[in-house]
Formats: sequence, structure tokens, C-alpha cells
Amino acid sequence: MIASLSGEVLEKQAGSLVIGVGGVGLLVGVPASVADHARVGEHLFLYTHLLVREDALNLYGFENPETRQLFLLLLSVNGVGARMALAILSMMTVDSIRRAVINEQPELFARVPGVGKKTAQKILLQLQGKVGGESTLEAVSRLTDVDTEVLGALTTLGYSIVEAQSALQAIPKDAPEDAEERLRLALQYFSS
Repeated sequence: MIASLSGEVLEKQAGSLVIGVGGVGLLVGVPASVADHARVGEHLFLYTHLLVREDALNLYGFENPETRQLFLLLLSVNGVGARMALAILSMMTVDSIRRAVINEQPELFARVPGVGKKTAQKILLQLQGKVGGESTLEAVSRLTDVDTEVLGALTTLGYSIVEAQSALQAIPKDAPEDAEERLRLALQYFSS
């Protein structure tokens, strides 16, 4: 098992990086956040998971052990493969996945391209009780119905779930609980 790797980024490809380790270039599938921040020629450390299949050995890399663990949990869901798990981790942060599970919001998973309503429900059921204990429940604030509505409006407008949640977090704490006003404030986040 290859648990981590450290080396120079030799090449960036769609959804993957080639990392030079000891004279060998390893192709590593990564979430979009890792690929976006990686620069050719830069040194990179990744926590990895080697997925052994009958016809292939695929290596996947993550910024931290928590994201790697979430990847493994997603792989345990019937109907979710490595490509879909990476798509989920590319569109949603670890915290947004926790919130979606704790708040029982399968529609957030269904917004990821390739994830249908049935698969979203399966993901939600499989991850319940596995994405953190009571401390996580206390640490992750519940989204109000109004914020859920604003999140839905932003993703309908074409923003990713990560972008929409960042905009929600930028809304001042003393902002009114009116959906239209909160949406206006969230949209201001993107114009700044």
C-alpha cells in the first residue's frame, strides 16, 4: 500500500497530476482543489490511496488524511466509483459533505454532475454516523431553510456548491433572514 508520496509535479492533466518520485513519474488522480493549486516544477506532498483493480492499479492523492478517509467512505457506497468520488470531493468541501449528511440534504450530492437522486440518497445513508461524532455535530452549524434556499438559487445560477457555501459564509451574521436579501448579499460576494 502506498500511503503517501512526496515529489515534484511534472505534469498537470485533467483530474490528475504526474508526480516525479525517485526517477519515476506516478500518475495520481486528485480532486480539483489539489489540481488547481499544484504548479509544474513545485514540490508536493499527498496522502494517497492505491486502488487495486483486476486490470489496473490507480493511485489517488489528497491534501489531508481526512479527505482521503472521506474518499474511502464514498467508495464504500454501492454505485460510487473512484471517478464519482473525486467529482464529489471536487465540487464539495469536507465540511459541506458533513453538513449535507448531518442536515440530511441528499439534494446537495445530486447537484454534482453524474450523481442522481438515488445515488445521492445512498451516499447520505452510507455516510450517516460515519462523518463525525457529536463533536462534529456541534461544530457544524445547521443551514437554515432560508440559507438552503439561497444555496439552491446560487447553484441554479451556475455556481459550484463550494462557491455557493463560501458566499453564504460571507453573509454578515446580522443580515436579515429574508431569502431575497440573503441572495443579494451572497451575489455581492462574487462581485468583490
